[in-house]
Amino acid sequence: MTSKLIACIVITLLMLGITSTAAQQDDVLRIVVQQPIPPMSQPHPEDEARRKMERDLAKKANEERHAALKRDADKLLRLSTELKAFVDKSNENMLSLDVIKKAEEIEKLAHSVREKMKGN
Repeated sequence: MTSKLIACIVITLLMLGITSTAAQQDDVLRIVVQQPIPPMSQPHPEDEARRKMERDLAKKANEERHAALKRDADKLLRLSTELKAFVDKSNENMLSLDVIKKAEEIEKLAHSVREKMKGN
């Protein structure tokens, strides 16, 4: 008889423990559900203004770089045309100093254009 009594007491205690645990879980769930969900964090207006200013500056710098590339490309075309005209006027026995200077100027400008295209 005592073993049946002990078994009943154990089962009763277990049932109370399970009920108590379920009630605690329900309370936790209620607490979590009742807490308001914080709104998505909005960027600070100063941060947004700084980002816009940085974008505008980058865009302006890119436009200036592109304009410089166009000017340099036009100058390269002009110098190349002049170099061709100098070479056409010269003969196989004589190259003028102007031809060499023009070729060096073209080389420097071409190097500058290449560096600008890389974004340096």
